[in-house]
Amino acid sequence: MNRPLSPLNAPQTAVVIADQLRERILDGSYGPGEQLSEANLAAQLEISRGPVREALQRLAQEGLLVSHRNRGVFVVELSAHDVAEIYAAREAVETAAARTVFEFPDERRGSAVDRLAAIVARMPPLIEAGDWTRLAKLDLEFHTALVEAAGNSRLARIYSTLAAESRICMVHLENAYHRPGALTEEHQRLVDRLAGDSWDDLAKAIHTHLVTAVEDLTLLMARRDAQREDRQ
Repeated sequence: MNRPLSPLNAPQTAVVIADQLRERILDGSYGPGEQLSEANLAAQLEISRGPVREALQRLAQEGLLVSHRNRGVFVVELSAHDVAEIYAAREAVETAAARTVFEFPDERRGSAVDRLAAIVARMPPLIEAGDWTRLAKLDLEFHTALVEAAGNSRLARIYSTLAAESRICMVHLENAYHRPGALTEEHQRLVDRLAGDSWDDLAKAIHTHLVTAVEDLTLLMARRDAQREDRQ
């Protein structure tokens, strides 16, 4: 699953290097707990170690990597407790963003509703194909689009880290959805509530959706861990 990094043919900034490493973490090429060697990465990228070091520091600040003194840098390993915290933070941000969008004039709110509905329409083929990796990415695209629709750059910046952590939770599970058949319906319900006239119904729908996601992920993580123990 581990794909080699593409060599860089010209001087690149640490931001570009971080982008390439981030995608490898988020798509599962680098697994939880895997060590990233500064020297090996620099060799693959055909660049000096300085920018690589800065890129690793950036990803550590984003919470995607953890640095252990005298041991090195490792991809973060998320526990069930971490999942609960991530989704609680997501609920706070998504609720704040949804409240802003809900109070927009009809035309602007309608534009956000249409964009979200278009994302939901892309879910059924992925569910039918069992393409859980792309489905997880599309799921987070929906929620990110909701937050971005509020037009609050700080909420969007906070949410980008939470979305990345959520994707890490999902990508290392064979199927990140305990009830895949209900996924389209759940997201369509959020769209319908956003287009409706009751804020309380929308807030309740967001809460239920994210709490259910925590329950499903926790269950799937427990099953995965039990299978690992059985194989040992």
